[in-house]
Amino acid sequence: MDADEFRDYILGFIFYKYLSEKMEIYANDMLKRDKMNYLDISENTSKGKEYLEAIREESLEKLGYFLLPSELFKQVAKRGNGNGKEESTFIIADVQKILINIQNSTMGTDSEDDFDHLFEDMDLNSTKLGKTAEQRNEVIAKVLSHLDRIDFKLEQHEIDVLGDAYEYLRGQFASGAGKKAGEFYTPLQASKVLARIVTLGKQRIKSAYDPTVGSGSLILRLGKFCDVLKFYGQERNRTTYNLCRMNMILHGMHYTKFDIRLEDTLEHPQHQKLEAEAVVANPPFSAKWSASSLFMTDDRFSEYGKLAPSSKADYAFIQHMLYNLAENGVMAVVMPHGVLFRSAAEGHIRKYIIEEKNYLDAIIGLPENIFLGTSIATCILVFKKCREHPDNLLFIDASQHYEKVKTQNILRDEDVDRIVDTYSNRTTTDKYSYVASLDEIRDNDYNLNISRYVATFEEEESVDIKIIASELRVLDDEMKTTDETIAGFCKELKIQAPF
Repeated sequence: MDADEFRDYILGFIFYKYLSEKMEIYANDMLKRDKMNYLDISENTSKGKEYLEAIREESLEKLGYFLLPSELFKQVAKRGNGNGKEESTFIIADVQKILINIQNSTMGTDSEDDFDHLFEDMDLNSTKLGKTAEQRNEVIAKVLSHLDRIDFKLEQHEIDVLGDAYEYLRGQFASGAGKKAGEFYTPLQASKVLARIVTLGKQRIKSAYDPTVGSGSLILRLGKFCDVLKFYGQERNRTTYNLCRMNMILHGMHYTKFDIRLEDTLEHPQHQKLEAEAVVANPPFSAKWSASSLFMTDDRFSEYGKLAPSSKADYAFIQHMLYNLAENGVMAVVMPHGVLFRSAAEGHIRKYIIEEKNYLDAIIGLPENIFLGTSIATCILVFKKCREHPDNLLFIDASQHYEKVKTQNILRDEDVDRIVDTYSNRTTTDKYSYVASLDEIRDNDYNLNISRYVATFEEEESVDIKIIASELRVLDDEMKTTDETIAGFCKELKIQAPF
């Protein structure tokens, strides 16, 4: 099967193992006073059922889900592997039932939306896993057995180790998944730039929002640089939406700390009253949208007087994000270079944002070929509703600062540091950055093409006009001498000179 299909299985099983280990650790902690382990409970006795019911209630409140001892990952893996002695058993039906039970355990609870249909992309009866049920069972048993040998070390509170491993796997699968990969994965270094910019000078953020959240890697990166009280996101692809919710939980996010919705952000926004303190996004470049005239009465777009064209939704995403940005918030979004200079409706919206709202704070040019699925050069636009420098815009040209790894260009740590430091200090540096006044922006008719403001070409060596003039005179004298010689020669031959 293709890498992106295999991703759904392997990451789903990793998530199942994670939930199992969290469940066992939590249950064992509850049973300490009784000097018992969760696996010691007999599920079919009345005493065992009493224990399980008490643990279930606490688990749903604390973890948001529940698993019986027999449903734990390592128990199923042992059955599939024959427990080391017994013959292996048919476990596909067990696994399928357990995954459904995890979802069903949350029904009627506060965590229901976060677990609903979470494993629906794991079709254990797909013929791609094997032509016969026995072949499929063998494959699944081997995968579970292999994963069971990996220590996730959750008791050592190394949640980030697991989360980072999960992101590494997603990155590897993204590399092999072709153009679809960009829909759910933002390269690590690029996400660091966005995250560091929107969290500069902050230790805590009440709310962070990504309207094209993908699998959540970008918005989760904010948590590396400051404490985020709640994550909000929206995603229209159901598979990616499921990955995002798994990713949130794998990174140790309690179900009350995130609100991820499934829908098209532009057409059916799900967080309409949200005013986020930090907004980040890597929307699909120049995507199509309806651009229906009905949106002219939508508060997100109405004040601009024009809608982004149906063939390019870039500015529609920007307008949507600005609408959901808090007054004290910072927003950073990845965009194709076309948003800097395209005219017509986009030019009108760009001018309105700069001239009427004065929200645009900085433009950062990135190297080409750093995003999966596209080789085009991209940029980061930074917005603030309350700007510290309302009379200018900062331009940074980081397009020539990267490392080439195989076929992909990658921002190095020093490249990320330089971008963030330059943004923070707001400095002009030869061939790298420039602070442009709003008057300069007006003089350029609101064209934000970075090359208009940051000259990166090498200047020609200075030339001495007097030396050039002298050399030309010498050349002219030589040509006159040559002409006279030719004329004399033609006269002797009694033929017409060629001049």
